[in-house]
Amino acid sequence: MLLFHVLLGATLSKGMNRGFATLLAGALGVGAEAFGSLFCPTVKPVVIGFLVFFLVAAATFSRFIPRIKKKYDYGVLIFILTFSLVSVSGYRVDTIIKLAHQRLSTIIFGGLTCIVISMFVFPVWAGEDLHKLIVTNLEKLASFLEGFGDEYYRVSKGDKSFLGAYKSVLNSKATEESLANLAWWEIGHGKFRFCHPWKQYLKIGVYTRQCAYHIEALSGYLDEQYQVPSEFQIAVQEPCMKMSSEVGKALKELGNSMKRMVYPSTSYVHIENCKKAIEDLNIKLKMSMLVERDDILESIPVIAATSILVDIIKCVEKISEAIEELSKQAHFKKPKDITSDETGKPHFRHRGAAIKPVDGGNDRELITITVNSDDEISQEMDLDKNKQEINRL
Repeated sequence: MLLFHVLLGATLSKGMNRGFATLLAGALGVGAEAFGSLFCPTVKPVVIGFLVFFLVAAATFSRFIPRIKKKYDYGVLIFILTFSLVSVSGYRVDTIIKLAHQRLSTIIFGGLTCIVISMFVFPVWAGEDLHKLIVTNLEKLASFLEGFGDEYYRVSKGDKSFLGAYKSVLNSKATEESLANLAWWEIGHGKFRFCHPWKQYLKIGVYTRQCAYHIEALSGYLDEQYQVPSEFQIAVQEPCMKMSSEVGKALKELGNSMKRMVYPSTSYVHIENCKKAIEDLNIKLKMSMLVERDDILESIPVIAATSILVDIIKCVEKISEAIEELSKQAHFKKPKDITSDETGKPHFRHRGAAIKPVDGGNDRELITITVNSDDEISQEMDLDKNKQEINRL
């Protein structure tokens, strides 16, 4: 029962630590008894006592090493208890081999029973829980950022439960490290292969908490009440709301790609939109540099909030890079722009539509046709209009 745990990784960790520690401690206990028998009956207890003190002290101090304490602390503790028991019992009783055999066989039988039950009877995987926790944290941050603009500018008065959901992300470090440590012991299961890059999840968790700390600072500006919005606040409203909305969409896309374990191919679009919004914000800030003194104090909170939004965008870029690295290490599925039909000939896909080449032999050339969406066409038209206005000026 000491080995059994709800999470399979915890059961495997305890079982393997306890088994190897008992085997090693039993072998050293037998060796200590055999070594002590080489001396006279008067010196034998002194020798065994010295060996127990030396090995137990070395094992105790090894628990202060971070790497050992993280994964093998339970095994070191069992080693200390078992070695002391076997060594002292060997000095008092002449059945040391039988005692070590009974203890080891009992642990092996009980450990295998617990592992089989945890693995085949409603298994709960620590790695899967860690994966879901990271995705949930990203979604909580995304929901806050998507609704921050409307809440800050008092545009909507809907449900405000999303405003406090991010706070659980601030205290998720201990849970993530514990789950990652237990997931390291688990075998490959489902979409998670053996030697899955669990350390990369911790890196994503660090960046996620950094983003949550920025959001914690940003939420303080929601408590400020503005009777009449200043001209400066109205001027920067559009880029600020766009920055908040787009960075929230980027986080949601990253969380969705992790949930489906596919390569994040669409989040960069929202990040680029955030950068464009930052450029628009800089232009409007330069235009609003010459303001009256009475408006400066009212503009400071708005400038501080926009500055935090820029920091959040930079943090989301780091999260995106970390998730891309995870997708490479974990071999996430990549969206295929070019696929093949039943005859083995390639056809090109664009937004769900396929254009197939005509069957005319190997001497015919294949022509690739690119179809732009309505949004892309409108963006190109806007760029052409801006260029024409610049040329006129």
